[in-house]
Amino acid sequence: MAPRANWKGFLRLSLVTCPVALYPATSESEKISFNQLNRQTGHRIKHLKVDADTGDEVPNEDIVKGYELDKGQYIEVTKEELEEVALESTRTIEIDEFVDKSDIDPRYLIRPYYLRPDGKVGHDAFAVIRETIREMDKVAIGRVVLTNREHIIALEPLDKGLVGTLLRYPYEVRGEQEYFDEIQNVKVTKDMLDLAKHIVNQKAGRFEPEKFEDHYETALIDLINQKRAGKPITPKERPASTNVVDLMEALRRSVGKEAAPAKAAKPGKKPRKASSGQKEMLMPIEGKKPKETAVKKPAAKPQRKSA
Repeated sequence: MAPRANWKGFLRLSLVTCPVALYPATSESEKISFNQLNRQTGHRIKHLKVDADTGDEVPNEDIVKGYELDKGQYIEVTKEELEEVALESTRTIEIDEFVDKSDIDPRYLIRPYYLRPDGKVGHDAFAVIRETIREMDKVAIGRVVLTNREHIIALEPLDKGLVGTLLRYPYEVRGEQEYFDEIQNVKVTKDMLDLAKHIVNQKAGRFEPEKFEDHYETALIDLINQKRAGKPITPKERPASTNVVDLMEALRRSVGKEAAPAKAAKPGKKPRKASSGQKEMLMPIEGKKPKETAVKKPAAKPQRKSA
């Protein structure tokens, strides 16, 4: 089933308007998640909302937002008051300008969304806006309100739809000077640069996300399967760190090291297959239970999601 839209409203370019829906383009729900347990009883830990002074549990209807002016001094803001601050971007993504993609600093990127027409009307207007952005080879910049905050959104064509990437505001991006000022100005010799370039050429390729495997996720699945099978968990040896003092020698050794595996890596394409089937790797965790157990405990699968 398709995910629910995070936002519904209108996309507008000057006087051209169409109803649209915004959907998350990424998901982390397939990742292993853990619940917190009481070591003594094995029961799940439940988090309660309590009054910091009295320790009493507070029902949701009595909880309001507050801005701390001073230590322990707050200004309360109600839901109704927040709704009064409603902006035009709450219901409409107004395209303000068009920019080159290269103008957008990667530090400003937050997360991607899919944008598509909402319902049966507006497809013509949506296509006009999409193809205009495509033909101009630009990125459309607008604003949208998500989770009660206004965000900048950058729109680009993708197939028949649009990809909208939320962007940070300048005050959210830290300047690099305070981190980079103490880096020493080192003169890199041509010989070193040539060797380093040679290593890069040996590792050159195309970005293919499907060939990457989440090794930590795979290790977690293996750990859980071993514990379910009652096998002893033995810690793996950590690779010894090598302290190479001679940088030139390290570069030469790297060139030789990268040249050797290049031929050996060709015969088996198993790493790619393992990563593309990574979702199926969850099957041993959920699928190895005896049939009678699966019937008795139908709620086992939802538990993984609630962590």
